[in-house]
Amino acid sequence: MADRRYRYVTLDVFTDRRFGGNPLAVVPDARGLTDAEMQSLAAEFNYSETTFVLPPADPRNSARVRIFNRTAEMAFAGHPNVGTACVLASEGRDVGGVLRFEELAGLVEVRVESDAQGAIRGAVIDAPQPLSLGVEIPAETIAACAGVATSDVIVSNHLPTWLTMGNSYVMAELTDDAVSRATPYVEDFRRALAEHPMPDGRFSLYVYARNAEQVHARMFAPLAGTHEDPATGSAAAPLAGLLLSLSGDAEANVIIRQGAEMRRPSVLHARAWRAPEGIRASVGGGCVTVMKGEIRLG
Repeated sequence: MADRRYRYVTLDVFTDRRFGGNPLAVVPDARGLTDAEMQSLAAEFNYSETTFVLPPADPRNSARVRIFNRTAEMAFAGHPNVGTACVLASEGRDVGGVLRFEELAGLVEVRVESDAQGAIRGAVIDAPQPLSLGVEIPAETIAACAGVATSDVIVSNHLPTWLTMGNSYVMAELTDDAVSRATPYVEDFRRALAEHPMPDGRFSLYVYARNAEQVHARMFAPLAGTHEDPATGSAAAPLAGLLLSLSGDAEANVIIRQGAEMRRPSVLHARAWRAPEGIRASVGGGCVTVMKGEIRLG
């Protein structure tokens, strides 16, 4: 049987330099790959996510984008959309700097950003769904999962809560020191999911501390194979939405720093605003190409 060959590109996303941010692998033309092959390749790359680009169902859109983490397909994620848009735009597949991706969570619009010479440097995505808040989680459960004291969990602004804008998280505010020393305990994550079943069967924990106009954040999803994520765009957007919901403002702009504890510093710019259907949000940042290569399948 002849080899089947697929081109791939890897990038670091939510950074302006290589070896920072969140790594991503993109297969720009995934036609012919089976679901099982996509999942196997995502596990082989061993990044938080890998994307596979297919022709759109609606020709008015740019592409159908499938996103896989190490163990399962995802409905939506942040840095895969930013990185995939950077790859496709660099190949001239945008229209006026805009791409529209068909995903399981809905249609995702991405606006690419270029430097003065026209080189693609990053992108901004709109989360596909308005902010949705769900079950609240006891502070004791969060503390056990993150390996911190219950007193480190701040509940004066909001209780730890499940939320989504297309990809769900349990979000909790901690002291800044507790964010820095948090360590995920897998058995406590399993216990938390058993005691608090989530609509999508996931228990991904996003913890943050507010420092003036900036946020220090970390994300742990050990049950999905991601011990820690260096930059989480699909959590940054609902965080901005949550903070806006707690205020009387019309708009919220948040700079989020993540990944320092992993030696992969990342910067995410999130914006939330009030819309007729609820609170909407966007998130953006830079991307840098790292590797290009070829996948060979028998």
